Amino acid sequence: MARKTTISASALEGILKELGENIHFARLRRKISTTMLAERAGMTRNTLRAIERGDSGVTLGAYANVLFSLGLEKDLLLIGKDDLLGRKLQDAELKK
Repeated sequence: MARKTTISASALEGILKELGENIHFARLRRKISTTMLAERAGMTRNTLRAIERGDSGVTLGAYANVLFSLGLEKDLLLIGKDDLLGRKLQDAELKK
């Protein structure tokens, strides 16, 4: 049975929804059906639909499999790449 994760921040829900929409449009641009993409990503069509809706209960691994199947796996490397807050905190610590 799938575990349901609780998200406390509504902003995060919006981000996941946008991610799902981005995945949906990437699939449509490639003219790939939900059946074909789900099969390539090793999941059910229901799970793929949940991803395209931005469902927070879907694992990060499932999102990654879909991105890989679309040829977008390198986009995952962009997460945290430009960590402006972290760099400012690091710089503030170095100035002491």
